[in-house]
Amino acid sequence: MYTFLVLITTIIAILLIVIVLLQSSKGGGLAGTFGGAANMGALFGSRRTADFLSKSTWWLAGALAVLAVVINLFFLPGQTTAEQRSIIQESGRTSVPTTPTLPQQNQTQPPVPGK
Repeated sequence: MYTFLVLITTIIAILLIVIVLLQSSKGGGLAGTFGGAANMGALFGSRRTADFLSKSTWWLAGALAVLAVVINLFFLPGQTTAEQRSIIQESGRTSVPTTPTLPQQNQTQPPVPGK
């Protein structure tokens, strides 16, 4: 299920990038590359094309946001089952924490100069 949601999120993100680049800006956008905005307008009409691209952008952005939230809520890395835990995580749970000890000091006294 996780892989499917990530795949759908990736496809939506790529479509969103393409649709944003197709929208005409002051310079004509990427739509001018594919035969100019006139040919794109012939398919839908110039006003209807802008409306379609604008609405598609909003819908895809909303879908991307919802999928991102769903993936983060239901597939968080911290919510693992016992089978998915690593050996290090398991050993950390079972070991008893010890109190830190100071390093052992040398018991011999250094020679005092002048004696």
